[in-house]
Amino acid sequence: MSNSSSISQFLLLAFADRRELQLLHFWLFLGIYLAALLGNGLIITTIAWDHHLHTPMYFFLLNLSLFDLGCISTTLPKAMANSLWDTRAISYSACAAQLLFFVFFLTAEWSLLTIMCYDRYVAICRPLHYGTLLGSRACVHMAAAAWASGFLNALLHTASTFSLPLCQGNALGQFFCEIPQILKLSCSRSYLREVELLVFSLFLAFGCFVFMVVSYVQIFRAVLRIPSQQGRHKAFSTCLPHLAVVSLFISTGMFAYLKPPSISSTSLDLVLAVLYSVVPPALNPLIYSMRNQELKDALRKVISSLFKSVRFKASFHK
Repeated sequence: MSNSSSISQFLLLAFADRRELQLLHFWLFLGIYLAALLGNGLIITTIAWDHHLHTPMYFFLLNLSLFDLGCISTTLPKAMANSLWDTRAISYSACAAQLLFFVFFLTAEWSLLTIMCYDRYVAICRPLHYGTLLGSRACVHMAAAAWASGFLNALLHTASTFSLPLCQGNALGQFFCEIPQILKLSCSRSYLREVELLVFSLFLAFGCFVFMVVSYVQIFRAVLRIPSQQGRHKAFSTCLPHLAVVSLFISTGMFAYLKPPSISSTSLDLVLAVLYSVVPPALNPLIYSMRNQELKDALRKVISSLFKSVRFKASFHK
């Protein structure tokens, strides 16, 4: 029998036992990670560089890209390092830090997606009040609220989880430190306190989801009343990427945490974790840039200016 004070490290779940498959997973996730860094980095650079994109919608999108970068950088580099060096270990403090940052970015992103839904609702359903309801100060306050709610929720969950006595070993059934997996190592009924906190957080998340559903019902009703086809297309082009991101995020995340124990398995948990923690940050830049012509034009300008700068430096050195 051991307790949490005697645990110096945890053992994460390996993606594969064979060395060839471990290296394959490393290169696969390296590609995904680089794609996420490039895509989100380009969106952040483009929005910061192009003053035409200094609007509430793109300000929130910039924050979303920051959260995506933080989320995928919290879990994937350690998993890649473990696959590359054929190890499973993560220190106790590193595990606590990983859990803290993962919950922080996940909570903050969900809060921001709710705010972005409100932004689309005001823009389409109450356009005359848009400047009043979503002025620069209001946008900064909303973004700050998303960051603060993420930090507070992460601090509560991390403190509650790592205050539990652990006596069921130190092997986690996931490739990163996740609350449900750590709760399985608890040896006292005090873990119910963290379960109650999780249920409360899920209840708040469900409240945000209901708000988004009601908002989108109003949005689509307003869009269908727009007489011009071009106006409807423009409204849909700003709403559908957000709806796609929300759908991907909520479907994989809720199924991962709310699925019945009868269908739970290590491989299924691993796949679901990849779907809600790795795939969205890599796909979000693509989803947002595919249907948004304004963002695509700005991205082309940024990429073109970068290539021109590289060519100029190369010719200068010659």
